[in-house]
Amino acid sequence: MKVAKNVEIEMLTLSASMMGKVETIYPTLLWDEKDLLLVDTGYPGQLPLLEEAFCKLGKSTKEITSIIMTHQDLDHIGSLPDIIKESEQNIEVLSSPFEQPYIQGDKPLLKLTPEAIKQAQASLPPQLPEQWRSAFIFMLKNPPRAQVHRTLQDGEQLPCCGGITVIPTPGHTPGHISLYHQPSKTLIAGDAMVVTEGQLFGPDEMHTLDLRTAYNSLHQLTQYDIDTVICYHGGMYTGAANRRIAELAREMPL
Repeated sequence: MKVAKNVEIEMLTLSASMMGKVETIYPTLLWDEKDLLLVDTGYPGQLPLLEEAFCKLGKSTKEITSIIMTHQDLDHIGSLPDIIKESEQNIEVLSSPFEQPYIQGDKPLLKLTPEAIKQAQASLPPQLPEQWRSAFIFMLKNPPRAQVHRTLQDGEQLPCCGGITVIPTPGHTPGHISLYHQPSKTLIAGDAMVVTEGQLFGPDEMHTLDLRTAYNSLHQLTQYDIDTVICYHGGMYTGAANRRIAELAREMPL
């Protein structure tokens, strides 16, 4: 979607079969004359899907100049090392200060506890080949990692792609951030909200570490004039976004 002279933003769609069901996620790509910026990188092994999505836009993952990570979860950092390895650019990776050591592998991912890994192992289909089962567990115990070159401060204004504002939205993880793209009035929500059957909802209770904090974070979003919301899970919401976000911000889990 072209939003200004030489400035474009596109939601990418990555779909893959996982453990017997199709899962779809929605990273975001922004570019101008100078920069090609990717927000979040998909699951491990999804570089070919990313490359296919880029190709449809006349782009290549080898041209990425910077990557912003909204947070540390595996479905967001998964293909980060592969993108960097295959790149023809010196990619700058950015995240919030809190998320940095987790993305770099200096600390274990908060949600990949030994108990969580055991539960994931127990939930694998019995017919899954042992080689795949072993590879999956190895990946959970040794998740992808990559250097974060610069940390983003709350409210920081990034000049690339027409202007991007960094919004702290902790709760899903402690250092989760969302991004506001000023020219298109688009909120890149990460996992701060989700879209289900075309409707915008608050954070997913099952996968959010601190639900009360996550809902409190939605108040931050009411300060912006938002036309479009891109959620990593569920995709795009283009209804009366400001009104809907205000409604969600007034909700509070018991």
